[in-house]
Amino acid sequence: MGPLASRFGRPRFPNWRRLIGTAGPGLLIAVGYVDPGNWATDLGGGSRYGYALLSMVLIANLIAMVAQALCVRLAIATGKSLAELSREAYSRPVVLLLWLLAEVAMVATDLAELVGGAIALKLLFGMDLVPGILLMSVGTLVLLFGRDDWRWLRGLVCGLVVVIAAGFAALLCLAPPDWAMVATGFVPTPALIADPVMLLLGIGIIGATVMPHNLYLHSGLLAPAGRALDRGAKQGAIKANVRDSNVSLGLALLINAAILIAAGAIFHARGLTEIADLGAAYALLNPVLGSSIAATIFAIGLLAAGQSSTITGTLAGQLVMEGFLQIRLSPLVRRLLTRLAALGPVLLYFALVGESDTTRLLVLSQVVLSLQLPFAMIPLLRFVGLRHLMGEFVLGRAAKIGSWGLALLILALNAALIFEMLA
Repeated sequence: MGPLASRFGRPRFPNWRRLIGTAGPGLLIAVGYVDPGNWATDLGGGSRYGYALLSMVLIANLIAMVAQALCVRLAIATGKSLAELSREAYSRPVVLLLWLLAEVAMVATDLAELVGGAIALKLLFGMDLVPGILLMSVGTLVLLFGRDDWRWLRGLVCGLVVVIAAGFAALLCLAPPDWAMVATGFVPTPALIADPVMLLLGIGIIGATVMPHNLYLHSGLLAPAGRALDRGAKQGAIKANVRDSNVSLGLALLINAAILIAAGAIFHARGLTEIADLGAAYALLNPVLGSSIAATIFAIGLLAAGQSSTITGTLAGQLVMEGFLQIRLSPLVRRLLTRLAALGPVLLYFALVGESDTTRLLVLSQVVLSLQLPFAMIPLLRFVGLRHLMGEFVLGRAAKIGSWGLALLILALNAALIFEMLA
């Protein structure tokens, strides 16, 4: 049994100390749900609409929990990743199309992470965005160079997530929200569909939260465990890893909600309803709150979010290329390719548009992710419903109907988004 199988295939978590000590791939997955793209969409939604879009944050995280639980079931039951199964099930042209779309999704993800980290460096040290992006790219490669050990990655990612969570906890202490209004924000309203701008932000939140590359990453990390475990141990491993995933995504939900709540409490409550730019938020935090450290806390958290998410993006890139194309590059070469694929569009955007409209770039990257999501979700749902593939772990009728309902919801939201963009 390999290190991934021994780590991710444990069937029980006797207590919270064991749960923390054996945190599995769910922690890496959760990092992708608090990246700078989330910050941009949550900040824009909170400043413009207060707490009203908390319902979209909740819906997005529930969809994420379902999708990642299906990834766990698929990988452990079959011993193969979503990318591998797609390669085996579809024709060569379809496989190449799905691979290309997965790469586009990862480029969009990487783009948001690099830009967010570069903005944080600019806010903290006055560094221009282009040098900041290059430094973020090099920093990721240095952190991951020769480091494929799970304990190292888990410790690094966990530390960065703690920094993000602590930062927003401090901001909420400096600007306590109206918790009764926060509670009502988790209830969806008809305005979510009636207001085109609100709809665009809501779909952006889903795109920023439920990311296609996480489906490939989660199933790829767990596939070795599925191959190593016998039939009797798989049921326990599925339960343990679904629990691991749900706990990690629950933490991501709290952080995402905290970002939007902080934006609502700090900006919307004071009539500042057009604060979608991360730099503008940084500049206003200290004057609005009367604090000398609020802006620094914000920037440090943003830097941690950008750096942690780029780590998981490079790992996903390796698994996608291996699964779809059976091309096994060295981790360093694949990480270089992932960085270069994201650097090109970012540098081109800055050359054409300049460095003043970074938030629009971040939000558009999340919309692209939302549009790509069905191309990963639909194969996933198809595979977990095939008895000859899943055996006794095949998805039941009720679960199948509910999961396809979520996929149809995403398709409907994406169709509405395209309509609004073309209107």
